Amino acid sequence: MGTYHISVPNIGGKDLPAVMFLHGAGGRGTGAVNPNGMGRTLNNRGYVAIGPNGLDREGRFGTGWYFHPNREKLRDEAAFLRQVANDAAARFGVDRDSILLAGFSVGGSMTSYVACEDPDAFAAYAPVAGSFWRPHPTDCAAPVKLFHTHGWRDQTVPLEGRPLRSGAIKQGDVWFAMQIWRTTNGCEGMRADSFEDIGDFWIRRWDTCTSGDLEFALHPGGHGIPRGWSNLALDWFEKSD
Repeated sequence: MGTYHISVPNIGGKDLPAVMFLHGAGGRGTGAVNPNGMGRTLNNRGYVAIGPNGLDREGRFGTGWYFHPNREKLRDEAAFLRQVANDAAARFGVDRDSILLAGFSVGGSMTSYVACEDPDAFAAYAPVAGSFWRPHPTDCAAPVKLFHTHGWRDQTVPLEGRPLRSGAIKQGDVWFAMQIWRTTNGCEGMRADSFEDIGDFWIRRWDTCTSGDLEFALHPGGHGIPRGWSNLALDWFEKSD
């Protein structure tokens, strides 16, 4: 159903944890395994880096993911990502039960939809600068472990969302998405229970939920993967495991 790139740390053995990272619009999975970037950080911490490739989009620039609830889907993306995970486990020693699914921009949106619709597909989820689109989901299938990161100054995918193509499609509201996740995880309160500053990241945590794990990180930048995100996400993943 598609292709992917992979980078395995030089530590040998089997049952290695992994991060499957979904690229943004027009990207390729090579970004996740870049030895001068994310791939090196992940491998140095003992993680396999997996970068699936989105499909080319007819009439559009480059690749993307098919997640929008009201638009045609040329591939069952959740099934494809499951296939990638199963193949990586069979061929490269990945622990199938220790994969963090993450993604940037529309890759973050794809990550959010898999978390909502097929939460058991991966151990945890970490969308960056991408979330649901309107119309927002009315509910999600089951509680999840989710760590959302977003830039305070993001104007490509603003926290409140924005219309595209003369209003034909509309990005969702990240604040409302967090409400959906709180409801899904059975969080008692609307406000966060604890807060922490880690470098440029402002962390909000919901600790009184009946299931799952939910954190929200803001940073002062715009639309991008902020410096230090990989280690921050791995620290959260290892803590929530």
